[in-house]
Amino acid sequence: SHDAGLGSKWQVYVGIMLFAIAVKSALYFYCRMFPNNDIVMTYAQDHFFDVVTNSVGLGAAVLAGALAWWIDPVGAILLALYTMVNWGRTVLENVNSLTGRSAPPEFLQKITYLCWNHHEAILAIDTVRAYTFGTLYFTEVDVVLPRDMPLEETHDIGEALQNKLERLPEIERAFVHLDYEVEHRPEHHQHSSFPAPPAAPTITTLPPPDTPTG
Repeated sequence: SHDAGLGSKWQVYVGIMLFAIAVKSALYFYCRMFPNNDIVMTYAQDHFFDVVTNSVGLGAAVLAGALAWWIDPVGAILLALYTMVNWGRTVLENVNSLTGRSAPPEFLQKITYLCWNHHEAILAIDTVRAYTFGTLYFTEVDVVLPRDMPLEETHDIGEALQNKLERLPEIERAFVHLDYEVEHRPEHHQHSSFPAPPAAPTITTLPPPDTPTG
């Protein structure tokens, strides 16, 4: 009677694990239907990890009960090693996205071109920055406009440029700063007790020389 009760409980546990493996497998294959979505593919990786660990854990437990006790701890060790290797590789693959790495020069040049050709009133592009935010970029640009331009007009130019940049598929958020000159002092106070952060690569574009007219 006691053995029968243990056998019944064991079947319930195995059934629950098999159900969980089946659900995770279905979720994995569903997420694989969206290969262009990085977030969904991350979920797919997580579901696949659960399928592997649950399957190996269940198999080791069943074999330990049927063959030899040491199979279960060996399975646990293998799962621990698999977990460390799998997630360690994931961290290395995504460390650049997590640390705010600067965008490549080609992307900065693309942003500079879009800004320079955005509006005829733009006199110069003082600074262009772009750094990783997850899988996309945060972008900052400093645009120089005429000193006597009305505030309403400068606001509309800056807002339109921000919207244009944020429509790019690579950009998560764009920040457009407006100024009337390029020879300005630092706009943020630097605390003496903290070292200044390293400057991100920038591209500075000044107006082209006047073309002689004849």
